Amino acid sequence: MAKLVIQGVIPPMLTPFDVNGDIDYEKHVRNLQRWNSDDLAGYVVLGSNSEAAYLSETEKLRLIETTVAHAATGRILVAGTGMESARFTIQLTNQAARLGVHAALVLTPSYYADQMTTEALIAYFTEVAEHSEIPILLYNVPRFTHVNISAEAVGHLSRHPNIIGIKDSHGDVAQLAQFQRVAAEDFNLMVGTASVWYPALVLGIRAGIMALANIAPNQCSEAQRAVMAGDHARAREIYLRLLPVNKAVTTTYGIAGLKYAADLTGYEGGCVRLPLLPLTAEEQTRLKEILARAGLLVNEVPGAPVQ
Repeated sequence: MAKLVIQGVIPPMLTPFDVNGDIDYEKHVRNLQRWNSDDLAGYVVLGSNSEAAYLSETEKLRLIETTVAHAATGRILVAGTGMESARFTIQLTNQAARLGVHAALVLTPSYYADQMTTEALIAYFTEVAEHSEIPILLYNVPRFTHVNISAEAVGHLSRHPNIIGIKDSHGDVAQLAQFQRVAAEDFNLMVGTASVWYPALVLGIRAGIMALANIAPNQCSEAQRAVMAGDHARAREIYLRLLPVNKAVTTTYGIAGLKYAADLTGYEGGCVRLPLLPLTAEEQTRLKEILARAGLLVNEVPGAPVQ
């Protein structure tokens, strides 16, 4: 059976919380309703930008249910189901499968990072794939896990019939190219950060799961369309204009920055969950200026201290 082909831009959806730290499911639905009209290929629920590490199993399953119920027809639905052990990853993956998602995004285990060798990761992902009711996508994000999956592991795992791709959030174009060189031809190699979106498109990569797609989905997709049409000047202009925004909502201000940016661009950011902290008034001002320079600022946040 041919593997699922994933092309286009997918947001790892943020999770709005209220001031008490509870998930605001109504805001999540409103985000989905707006994203449904944006130029997107699908959704990832329970990714790093979803604050998945801070969610209970009950909350995770309800978010999956809500996403499945409100996503537009024809969109690829992916759930982040990686846990620290193969046993519990398989359990959560199959619960997600029964709720209607199409694939699982499985994070590299990281608690015993020094022991996460190529051999250990191959054994882990193979075990998960063998017992999963839906296809598996590898998730490589060394910034958070301090584990960087090797090209050797990618080459081996890409040939498993139930492992269909990887989200590589390392941001290293050379590594991306190395993965491309060793992976099976039908393996979905996906960018995990907009910081390398244009270089990846030039390499022939056709899918991105990127934080920036939460707040600038159509611009990210336009860059891809421009490359496919041979208009590299347009694609580079979009990419370079959005680079400062991407840095601001990832490395500089993190999830709190992404959520505040969502509020400023017409989406529902909501609050972060402790131990994450909201932006200071000074940080809000700086981020608002960055968004304005990129042409993304479309509304004001009522009551915000930014003038």
